[in-house]
Amino acid sequence: MSPTVLVVDDEEAVADRIGRVLRDEYDVRTAYSGQSALNTFDADVDVVLLDRRLSDLSGAEVLERLRARDVRCQVAMVTAVSPDFDVLEMPFDDYVTKPLPDEEIRELVARLLTRSQLDRNLQEYASLVSKRVALERERGPAQLAGSEEFRVMTDRIARLRAEIDDTIAQMDDAETFAVLETREGQRAD
Repeated sequence: MSPTVLVVDDEEAVADRIGRVLRDEYDVRTAYSGQSALNTFDADVDVVLLDRRLSDLSGAEVLERLRARDVRCQVAMVTAVSPDFDVLEMPFDDYVTKPLPDEEIRELVARLLTRSQLDRNLQEYASLVSKRVALERERGPAQLAGSEEFRVMTDRIARLRAEIDDTIAQMDDAETFAVLETREGQRAD
């Protein structure tokens, strides 16, 4: 199943163009207003490309309402508005200014999906390592060595670690920092 991208822009031609760029690789939904975006959004959406200036609700309001639903999808503000200090309080994952060439749109979505997968892997990795530590603290080496479940978990930890390392190696420092900063912000919520 392809990842789902929700494109939100009140300029229908802009939303439709972005949708056409992404349709070959993703399940694309378009919304031409903030309220339509909120109505269209569901748990299947992996990425939201959100304009800041919409005719009914601002992009910031839509973003706030999405985050209030405790959704963990990736959201990029895709807008003609240059960022100012007001963006510091907005819980988006990326910010780009229009117009965007087709290749930059594709790269943005791919980058957001990579961040999302890295976040899921980091969460699972942390959970499994905590379980391993707890078991190592309470069980002896012989008991652990005889446990098939412990071996499977240890193998999964190693695979996740390798996936995380590979993903981080492919990202630049700013992208890696953005993922880790987002995770830190989510823990503070």
